[in-house]
Amino acid sequence: MKPLAVLAADLASARTTSLALTEAALACIDDPAGEGARAFFKVYHEAALDSARASDAARANGVVPSPLAGIPVSIKDLCDVAGEVTHAGSIVRRDAAPAIQDAPVVARLRAAGAIIMGRTNMVEFAMGGLGTNDHHGTPKNPWDRDNNEIGGRVPGGSTSGGAVSVSDGMAAAALGTDTAGSVRIPAALCGMAGFKPTARRVPTAGIFPLSRTLDSVGPLAPTIQCCALVDAIFAGEIPGKLSPISLQGLRFAVPKHLVLDDLDKAVAAGFERSLGKLSAAGVQISHIDFPELARIPVINRIGGFSTAEAYALHREILDKAGNQFDQNVAARIRLGQTWTAAEYLDLIDIRAEMIATAQQRSAPFDAVIMPTTPIVACPIDEVADAEVWADRNRQYLRNTILSNFLDRCSLTVPCHDPGQAPVGFMLMGEAMADQRLLQIGSAVEGCIAPALA
Repeated sequence: MKPLAVLAADLASARTTSLALTEAALACIDDPAGEGARAFFKVYHEAALDSARASDAARANGVVPSPLAGIPVSIKDLCDVAGEVTHAGSIVRRDAAPAIQDAPVVARLRAAGAIIMGRTNMVEFAMGGLGTNDHHGTPKNPWDRDNNEIGGRVPGGSTSGGAVSVSDGMAAAALGTDTAGSVRIPAALCGMAGFKPTARRVPTAGIFPLSRTLDSVGPLAPTIQCCALVDAIFAGEIPGKLSPISLQGLRFAVPKHLVLDDLDKAVAAGFERSLGKLSAAGVQISHIDFPELARIPVINRIGGFSTAEAYALHREILDKAGNQFDQNVAARIRLGQTWTAAEYLDLIDIRAEMIATAQQRSAPFDAVIMPTTPIVACPIDEVADAEVWADRNRQYLRNTILSNFLDRCSLTVPCHDPGQAPVGFMLMGEAMADQRLLQIGSAVEGCIAPALA
């Protein structure tokens, strides 16, 4: 995984071309021994090559619309692309009407000169954190991929194909969505950076919804600097390099409630090792009471906003073609059938109250920190059982959903030793303090993350 700044410098100095980068990415996608067939739902072979040639010609004439110009990226199959059906990882939308126009975030990638390689595979309707897809196959996690006894390991979801597209060189960055962790979980399990912005900063128009309340659009990429560049483009901002920030004197809070419960050995070791490195770098780390966090899984015990809003969207097609859904996904969506209007309105009020209380808890600190997921990537074969799938899904979503429910920005960076199971270290910032969190995250990454391969 090469950082975007390195690729941009290579393009600027003519050490490479957009066409060369695109051909290399397509070779990875088309490699029959690779994960391209499972990572991508649709590949834009000719369109990507044409865009790359046009990018090189524009660069030769001094036209470089952004630092992302000429660089291959992937987009999640939730995104509208003009003239195409948005399948959202499902087969039940085969006969849906094609999109009239690109989603704004896709249009912004095109305007920035990015080379869109294709639409990536995902959990059906984004309804899960494991990364499995019964219709199109499950992309295998780059770690422990060849372990046939367990069928490989899950990549994390729901932006499963996006993470694998970056880890395997099929794209340099990926457009993902994050409703309860769907950017940060696959980024953490596949050993890269991922950023969930404050939801209102990036338009979700033209993105097939999971939860209109919690959905956000964010990048997966090799580093936080890369994520900051792509996030700026998504948000319609002028992309620039993050200003450096010193770790000395920063204050981080580790909640005593929920987020450190039942960690597996690899995650616990990676998190504790990271705390030691940050302390040595001058970060003041405090373990604080944050009882509101322990309430969130209870409040969301039947799926919260996601199941209520997903059921409202899918109830008619579930009645007509429920047998065509991934049954794990269908079971989660049907949880929304149990919600009453009164309970839904109560949840809106509870969330507003908890957001206000949480802001008071975290106000004295620069970031709230925790492991991104409590466990590393589990075997794909293990989650063939529906009960195990549901249990693992709850585990992977447990920590990441906190940022969505509390309307915060959040990011993950790797904190494992090279060659070991990927482990994510998560930072949660305040609402609309995205730039500050990205600056802090980049500094933390430089302190704790393994060197890029």
